[in-house]
Amino acid sequence: MKLDRLVTKSLALYALLTATAFAGATLTEAAVSANGDAERGKTLYQGCLGCHSIDENDLGPRHRGVFGRHAGSIEDYAYSMALKNSGLIWNEATLDQWLTNPSGLVPGTKMFFKVDDAQSRADIIAYLKQLK
Repeated sequence: MKLDRLVTKSLALYALLTATAFAGATLTEAAVSANGDAERGKTLYQGCLGCHSIDENDLGPRHRGVFGRHAGSIEDYAYSMALKNSGLIWNEATLDQWLTNPSGLVPGTKMFFKVDDAQSRADIIAYLKQLK
């Protein structure tokens, strides 16, 4: 049941982010803003809600206060040992690497979803950054 829910929500997120990436496909990598758009990030984050929440742990940990937090440090969430032992602190750079390829950054992590579009990553990160 939980796996079916995860697969369904992951497919919905994939469809949302793929459509977003195609909509911005005319932008070159150099034209992608280093500063994200938090409003657009809030819209994109809706796809993350399949596994995450702002204030409650779900299949993934809650995201409020993620900036400056040590990865794997929320006490009431069952992180992978790989993430707990990663030594990462969440900031723009680490979140960008994470969203680009979670298992490339932390082999053995439970998160598998990637955000290929650099501007979409920047926008999601800008949204997360404002959640204190």
